[in-house]
Amino acid sequence: MTDIARLAGVSVSTVSRALSGSSLVPEAKREEILALANEHGYVINEQARNLRLKKTRTIGVVIPLGHEVGQLISDPFFIELFGRLADEITARDYTVLLSKVAKPEPGWLDRLIQSRKADGLIVIGQSDQHAALNEVARDYLPLVVWGAHLPSQTYCSVGSDNIGGARVAVEHLIRKGRRHIAFLGVPLLPEVGLRYEGYRRALTAAGITEDPALMAPAHFTVDTAYDTVRSLIESKTRFDAIFAVSDVIAIAAIKALNAAGLRVPEDVAVVGFDDINIAAYVSPTLSTVRQDLARGAKVMIDLLFRRMEGEDTPSATMAAELVVRQSSGA
Repeated sequence: MTDIARLAGVSVSTVSRALSGSSLVPEAKREEILALANEHGYVINEQARNLRLKKTRTIGVVIPLGHEVGQLISDPFFIELFGRLADEITARDYTVLLSKVAKPEPGWLDRLIQSRKADGLIVIGQSDQHAALNEVARDYLPLVVWGAHLPSQTYCSVGSDNIGGARVAVEHLIRKGRRHIAFLGVPLLPEVGLRYEGYRRALTAAGITEDPALMAPAHFTVDTAYDTVRSLIESKTRFDAIFAVSDVIAIAAIKALNAAGLRVPEDVAVVGFDDINIAAYVSPTLSTVRQDLARGAKVMIDLLFRRMEGEDTPSATMAAELVVRQSSGA
């Protein structure tokens, strides 16, 4: 920069302002400085600039997997939400730093923040880290989490109405004449726990007694979900419908049902949760509860940037919409 200043006959600060597009430098002089910079191959040292400004112009996107170490970042839900977030972040001229934290150890989030690699953090999923998120949020403002809104929560979260979405899905199955509806998921996780509550409320409202034998603890990977459904079939437990807490689990369930000679939806109706892109293209097409990930990503980034400016924003819960397709008899 000193060399460019000498060639242009101006101060280093004038060169700095010109290269940043400041209107304080006359247009003719600004163009002259830019031309000299291009001619002599000058490139702005972004790291030095960011260090001076105490900013990285980077947003960290973190996926903690304390609950499901076998789940991959290539999971369709992660890919779709991450893509939406990346579009929103890069539109603001920030870069994205993706981190997967398998088997989170105590202090993992503090260490990530203290590394100062990002100006703010988006966490996809609470996993089993609700307490860690709560603790960090007391002192660290630029943090937004995709997940459920829980009692006594100190961090900002964005997510769907998990209870309402699950309830409308199960009510749909009941209206289709299904009375023995299996629940596929692990309720220990915050979002899944709320979906289980919606499932229970729908059964209660219809006068159906909950059957513990229809609780199948399916995990978020295709292979484990497939095995869970095969075990349910082999147990001879009577069921005529499945409510799965994710589309990945629902698709694995359909595969297991087909392998056992059961027809979907004639023998067993299936409804998932998420409405990932592939849901409309599997056979039969999957009925599911749609989470508006495009809107969710936009809301998350809007809230994060407001928090980066010092605003203590509230959490947001979006409505969930039932999408009825072939797997439940459309």
